Amino acid sequence: MQKKIALINDVTGFGRCSIAVMAPIVSAMKIQAVTIPTAILSTHTQFPIYFFDDYTPKMKDYIQTYKDLDMKFDGISTGFLGSLEQVEIVIDFFKTFKSKDTFILVDPVMGDYGQLYKTYTPEMCEKMKELVQYADVLTPNLTELCTLIGCEYPTERVTIKQLEDMCKTLSAHGPAHIIVTGIPINKTQIMNFIYNKGEDFQIVMVDRIGGDRSGTGDVISSVIAGMVMNGHSVYESVKKAAAFVSKCIKYCEAENVPNHWGLCFEMFLSDLMEV
Repeated sequence: MQKKIALINDVTGFGRCSIAVMAPIVSAMKIQAVTIPTAILSTHTQFPIYFFDDYTPKMKDYIQTYKDLDMKFDGISTGFLGSLEQVEIVIDFFKTFKSKDTFILVDPVMGDYGQLYKTYTPEMCEKMKELVQYADVLTPNLTELCTLIGCEYPTERVTIKQLEDMCKTLSAHGPAHIIVTGIPINKTQIMNFIYNKGEDFQIVMVDRIGGDRSGTGDVISSVIAGMVMNGHSVYESVKKAAAFVSKCIKYCEAENVPNHWGLCFEMFLSDLMEV
């Protein structure tokens, strides 16, 4: 039977982020996408104007349909959560729908470059520590990793030993695999560090191309989720995601696509259809 994945994230009309990229990517990988919106936006918040509808008051009724239908999910993937209540709703979703065979990927979108997003209160950060315990794969950046274990963001380049120790601390609370994404090594390279509980760590290096693009993390997490659900190792999944994103970024740079328009992933979906 075809596999299903629940995608818990916002729905943004223009800007290539969140469910707007996650659903077509997992669909290309022959997995049925079941969307659970946290908010509805016309464009994402990096645009000067946008329509925003907070879906929090409707989420419980929306999800109740799936409970009443006794639906089963092969996978669950989460992205940005905008409030303490949303985090609590997602934890309840995990408790309801996670079985021994359900794969969960959590992208704890909390901040970057040593700073948390303004919506993240101390209470939300504590509740996120509870949420990540349900993850099989966690994809934090360095800022989010530090926040989830309660340590200071490093002022100097982080070492492999530091990364391994931080991931080991966090993994003790749940996630078997932690992928620390987007660690700058120098002006030309970025490292993705893969911690595997009880096994050796792995590293996937990529070339730094252009500036930050909206939705990149959503593309990475959805490719990883699809690959793992299709039977690939976490390492192979990260390699595929990194290569796919790099190809998309190169195209965007060549075509002068504005960074806040996201990745032109549509041009290369065929790369994912054979996995």
